[in-house]
Amino acid sequence: MHEVLPEGGVIRKLWIGETAKYREHVLRLDPDSRHSRFAGGVSDDFIRNYVELTAGLDIVVHGFFVNGMMRGAAELRPLGARFQRQAEAAISVEKPWQSHGVGSALLRRTLLAARNRGFRLLHMACLADNQRMQQLARKFDAELSFDFGGVVGEVESSRPTPLSVMREMMSDSHGFATAMLELQSRMLRA
Repeated sequence: MHEVLPEGGVIRKLWIGETAKYREHVLRLDPDSRHSRFAGGVSDDFIRNYVELTAGLDIVVHGFFVNGMMRGAAELRPLGARFQRQAEAAISVEKPWQSHGVGSALLRRTLLAARNRGFRLLHMACLADNQRMQQLARKFDAELSFDFGGVVGEVESSRPTPLSVMREMMSDSHGFATAMLELQSRMLRA
């Protein structure tokens, strides 16, 4: 699963202890991107609380990293016991890296994670004027429904296979190695 990404960036899963990288990324979003990601204006305090809550739940976050700095993120969030086998995906990409395939690569990785966790339906909600997210959802054959100024895209997932599980394991192994090399490099510079 090799995506062509801008500026030598890599996509990998966030590991325990990397919550600050996610928080810093979301706080760096420009006002329009932040508005699109959270379906409205939100404060820095809201974001800090949101990220702390995210760290405590059963959520998978993939990040797009450039030179060790997280510049994009995709969340896979289970919808709960009432909606078993359903999850929500949310994507954010900082302005300079938008329209370079980062969102597609993040969503592709999130769909694989959803499939391997047994989620059969993935929801993506956005505002009606968020054409970028709607285009991304359509790229992955999402069924879009428009309602009350918002849009919900739904993508059906296949059942996990040994090959899909192996693809995720290989991606995770590569991501872990990349994170360890980055950490070692930072420690050597300090």
